[in-house]
Amino acid sequence: MPFYLRAKKIDYTAGKESIIALNQKEAWHYGLRPGDKIALETNGNHFIAIINTTKTRINAGDVGIYSDLWDRYGLREGEIIEMHFLKRAESIEAIKKKLLGESLTEKDFNAVVNDIVTERIGPTEIAYFVASSFPYPYTDRELYYLTKAVASHGEQLHLRGTVVDKHSVGGVAGNRTTMIVVPIIACTGLIIPKTSSRAITSPAGTADTMEVLAPVSFTAEKIKKIVQKHKGCLVWGGGVNLAPADDKIIKVSYPLSFEPYEKMMVSIMAKKVASDVKYLVIDMPIGEFVKIPDMRTARMLAQRFVRLGKKFGIKVRVLITRAKEPVGRGVGPALEARDVLRVLQQTEHLPTDLEKKSLMLAGMLLELAGKAKKGKGVNMARTILTSGTAWRKMAAFIRAQGGNPKITPDDVILGPVKHYLEAQQTGKIVEVNNRTINDICRALGAPEEKLAGMYLNKRLGQRVQKGARLCTLYAATDTRMKLAVKTLEKQAVFTIARAPYIKKR
Repeated sequence: MPFYLRAKKIDYTAGKESIIALNQKEAWHYGLRPGDKIALETNGNHFIAIINTTKTRINAGDVGIYSDLWDRYGLREGEIIEMHFLKRAESIEAIKKKLLGESLTEKDFNAVVNDIVTERIGPTEIAYFVASSFPYPYTDRELYYLTKAVASHGEQLHLRGTVVDKHSVGGVAGNRTTMIVVPIIACTGLIIPKTSSRAITSPAGTADTMEVLAPVSFTAEKIKKIVQKHKGCLVWGGGVNLAPADDKIIKVSYPLSFEPYEKMMVSIMAKKVASDVKYLVIDMPIGEFVKIPDMRTARMLAQRFVRLGKKFGIKVRVLITRAKEPVGRGVGPALEARDVLRVLQQTEHLPTDLEKKSLMLAGMLLELAGKAKKGKGVNMARTILTSGTAWRKMAAFIRAQGGNPKITPDDVILGPVKHYLEAQQTGKIVEVNNRTINDICRALGAPEEKLAGMYLNKRLGQRVQKGARLCTLYAATDTRMKLAVKTLEKQAVFTIARAPYIKKR
């Protein structure tokens, strides 16, 4: 049975949470405790909120609504709110099942994903769900059910033509190949509506980097118009409500800089299913300091990607590469955007490793989709790039998404506070720690602070003299720079050896 209370505005904001406040005695009367959830309904609005209680701030008969929630639903002082008790969510029972080692059904996964999307369960419950696959990895059937649930609980992009995509599993600093591959592929008439995530384990994701050049948040209808005209786009998947449960899961994973393999697969494949992709190339870097440590794990994941794709009618090919250092010179949204522009515009100082890897991925996708004969894809991609056709297509994307299509690498603004890391001895760079680079760039403020990051002046294998500049740090504030420098005192980015180097195990 519902009960009714008067709305009272509280001049506090709750951030990402939906929070209300009840009088402590009244909450006790209804059997409600802080942290419980309750459904509210008024004037056609229906939402779920977390309960706080107070002895004096809210009178009996009132319900205090935090100001951000108040404004979101256009509430009025004193209006009557209908309050509904919530039954125990089915998703909680499903999460408990998985934590105890039981397999979940399609119904279980639909319950969990639906409750994530409708906010019936919050960050704590989602965190348990994310953690549940660590002790008990998902079976192929469970992966299929979860991917299907995440894809179906959100908007769908139904596009005309052959839809293809390229995706990196992440974990490597820089590596902004997607922003080069997408315009190359779009030049061939294939449809490539690139919907990317924000960064999870690195200082920038594709969406973060593209946002330096143009807005990335659009409705599904706007994306369809851009793609219909230009054959592709580079947008944020969360902005279009494409697989919205995925973004909520990412927010839980981000503070730990960690993402379970199964959730990574679901995150990637659900967006491809929702975008109606038929051909997919996956970039899978491996190495000691990245997300996937070894070839054995990579091959296992590649096989699972292929099997999962087959269930949805998607042809998947995986490129496994060894990652011993960042791909490109820049790490962080602005610096990575500058690298991308240098490759697309074929300017001085372009990072050749980023160019080479982008051409490999583009070539593989062209062959997979039947646009190029076997062994001819890379040459086809190179011609599109070096002729300037790829840059013209990228400029069209930037213009369509509201950016400046005449931007050059020199136009990209970097953080005003700089710090140089210099070699403490003469020798050869024998190791570059990708994980430390990520930590430092996050300390600098990336990816939230677009101007922050690191530029690699020297690369793996180079000989350097004592005092040589190894890398340059950029930050928006002195405070951020101090945090990064402190991190540098505890962690090494470069290992320099005077004599032949044998790493200790």
